[in-house]
Amino acid sequence: MGFVRLAGAVALAFCLLCAGPAARAADPITIGFGMALTGNIAANGRAALIAMKLWEEDTNKAGGLLGRPVKLVYYDDQSTPPNVPAIYTKLLDVDKVDIVVSGYGTNMTVPAMPVVMAHNRMFMTLFALGINAEFNYPRFFGMIPAGPAAGAKKAFSKGFFDVAKGMTPPARTVAIVSADAEASRNAVEGALDNIKEAGLEIVYNRSYPPATTDYSPIVRSVQAAHADVLYVASYPADTVGIVNALHEVGLKARLVGGSMVGPQTTSIKTQLGPKLNGLVVYNFWLPTPATMYPGIEDFLKRYQAEAVKEGVDQLGYYLPPFAYAYLQVVGDAIKGAGTLDQDRLTAWIHAHTFHTIVGDVAFGPDGDWMQAKILTEQFHDVKGNDVAQFRDGKVETLLEPAALQSGKLVEPYSNISH
Repeated sequence: MGFVRLAGAVALAFCLLCAGPAARAADPITIGFGMALTGNIAANGRAALIAMKLWEEDTNKAGGLLGRPVKLVYYDDQSTPPNVPAIYTKLLDVDKVDIVVSGYGTNMTVPAMPVVMAHNRMFMTLFALGINAEFNYPRFFGMIPAGPAAGAKKAFSKGFFDVAKGMTPPARTVAIVSADAEASRNAVEGALDNIKEAGLEIVYNRSYPPATTDYSPIVRSVQAAHADVLYVASYPADTVGIVNALHEVGLKARLVGGSMVGPQTTSIKTQLGPKLNGLVVYNFWLPTPATMYPGIEDFLKRYQAEAVKEGVDQLGYYLPPFAYAYLQVVGDAIKGAGTLDQDRLTAWIHAHTFHTIVGDVAFGPDGDWMQAKILTEQFHDVKGNDVAQFRDGKVETLLEPAALQSGKLVEPYSNISH
């Protein structure tokens, strides 16, 4: 009997040993990231996470990648850049994820870069503006339609200043207001080049600390400078405060807006309502016949159903499609290259065009989009705070690029907004 038990145990051990590789093959491919799930940019971070989970669900329903399911591994960065390095260190050294991608935005991506670079990992990022011009990291990729890193900062405000150049009579002076944060500093750096090309004189240029809550003194200073154009580079909470201050002070200007993050998202659109009227801001996607790429309509229906449950951006036109698309690129690269090897994945992404729900995407030598595709729009005829008026884009006129233009600039801002 002892011999039989011993033989059985040996046979069982042999079978388990033989099954080992197959069992390991069934382990999920893990994709790790930090995401702003609380804090001042959580409205966008939570919306992005919904989109990413939809990609995870779709991929697993289709059989996974390389014969394995996929699994998202993520932690809340609390919208706080100093939290980010520890999160990525844990993902790579403790969780040992197969792939890392960034959280939302420039401010949360820059602190992750040194950790990712030290581990020599391919890094797909989400809405990080022009940062690889500084890092020059060969395994970096950016899901943001701002074009090559060398010109991305400039591309972010090009449409706004193209609008300024086309005003009659020409605008002559500009005021700049910006947050003292990585993304806004990058945006202003590019804006300064555009301002020079537009021949505008800078009559005011100030940044405000992240803890600012009262923007009225800033707007009063802009008013005193009598600028024709006010260019603002702000984050969501700042944008709300600044717009409220514009109305409190009654700013007199011809053109107002720029790189204001926030008016692209449904929650801030409905929060500000008619106070949006007259603002000219950037955007990355709006529902037009020319931008209804394959798969995006179905994605938005599914996203919107989940967004209602989670209490986040009800329409999801800004960040969610790109959050889905940057994982589409990762997944298609893994399938195409047939491996998780970081160098081969990097080479595959550089060599191919990807068909995503935000259109065809190709990455240049610096890892950013080969071509900028930023929209410039103006709000008008917003009435009340009803979300339905924003669903079809009828209260948003596309001004740039010219090929997608749906109307002309209405100015001055002073008359439209009050």
